[in-house]
Amino acid sequence: MLIDKLLDYVKYDTTSFEESETFPSSSGQWKLARHLLDELNRLGLEDTVLDEYCYVYGYLPGDPEYLTIGLNAHMDTSQQASGTDVNPRIIENYDGEDIRLNENLYTTVERFPNLKDYIGKTLVVTDGNTLLGADDKAGVACIMEVLETLVNHPEIKHAPVRVCFSPDEEVGRGTQHFDYDRFTCDFAYTVDGDKPNCIEYENFNAASARITVNGISVHPGSAKDKMVNALQVAHEFHGMMDPAAVPEKTEGYEGFNMLMDLKGEVGRAEMSYIIRNHDMDLLNKQKEDFRRIADTLNQKYGYNVIELQITDSYRNMKEKFVGHEEPIELVKKAMAETGLEYKEVAIRGGTDGASLTWNGILCPNLGTGGQNFHGVHEFWCKEDGEKAVELILKILSLAKI
Repeated sequence: MLIDKLLDYVKYDTTSFEESETFPSSSGQWKLARHLLDELNRLGLEDTVLDEYCYVYGYLPGDPEYLTIGLNAHMDTSQQASGTDVNPRIIENYDGEDIRLNENLYTTVERFPNLKDYIGKTLVVTDGNTLLGADDKAGVACIMEVLETLVNHPEIKHAPVRVCFSPDEEVGRGTQHFDYDRFTCDFAYTVDGDKPNCIEYENFNAASARITVNGISVHPGSAKDKMVNALQVAHEFHGMMDPAAVPEKTEGYEGFNMLMDLKGEVGRAEMSYIIRNHDMDLLNKQKEDFRRIADTLNQKYGYNVIELQITDSYRNMKEKFVGHEEPIELVKKAMAETGLEYKEVAIRGGTDGASLTWNGILCPNLGTGGQNFHGVHEFWCKEDGEKAVELILKILSLAKI
């Protein structure tokens, strides 16, 4: 069953770490990868492999009159909350009230009004000490459920399926060593979203900023006109950013800058930001704001108190679908036949599908049933997950040449 697969996969600690210099960035991803490879082999898939970079590939043959469809999900989870010793709990027939995760923590309807959409449904929640890992182990589980269904029901006509489970998506390196020769298909779908009636083929343009603040440490007793406190300068830098351009104050197509990390001492501090916007021109303006602030502070202090490095991460894939709408139209038709109300959503984030799309494999994103990703209030809806599986099966059954 789908829920059993998810409960199995979340036991594996696959947190990825941006600061790691290894690939993948954590050893736990190898453990889940080997487990998934064993499952693919038990199902009898062809061309199965766990490669040297921790990507798991497989191939399920289909009917020759169908297109070949790729399915991708990532194995890692966000480092924004612990992924160690995940202890999920099942809530059947959810009553619409606040959910008690542990004696000190509730997921409240006031803070998370999306809970009202799940009254009467079965939810999987955390114990408040870790994330759940539905991002994206729910996607992995949905794909595995699809494969198992097709293997167990050979009477179902369907497209040939290329599968890839990838590492390190959460740290922006999910396609760094992607083997395009193993993943030959007409187009693909990442299974890495939330609600099953939503398709996403528009995402943020993304960049990151790393800032080193070079302070001057002097004994506080004789610091007058000598000390430059790196921590104070870091706060000064952040205070010069647009206070409205942050995730908690933006929505829809509004971009943001998010302070991800701040650490240091008087002599040296380090900051990291993510920079996001659907519009590339606006993203470039945001990057220029970082440079302007750095220049202003360097002039103020009379030396390079700020060292700034900006790195582009991924691009909005929307323009690649202009004149190439077949993957989208196929989903639209499949949703109509499965009773889902079709909805297009612009991702306020990114997926490996953006990189795949820019590298020649059109790859929109589909839902998994998860909500509130990257934190201890994450949950997954069993009925939505099952509907996501039904949708993928329908897509594969309609993908005729």
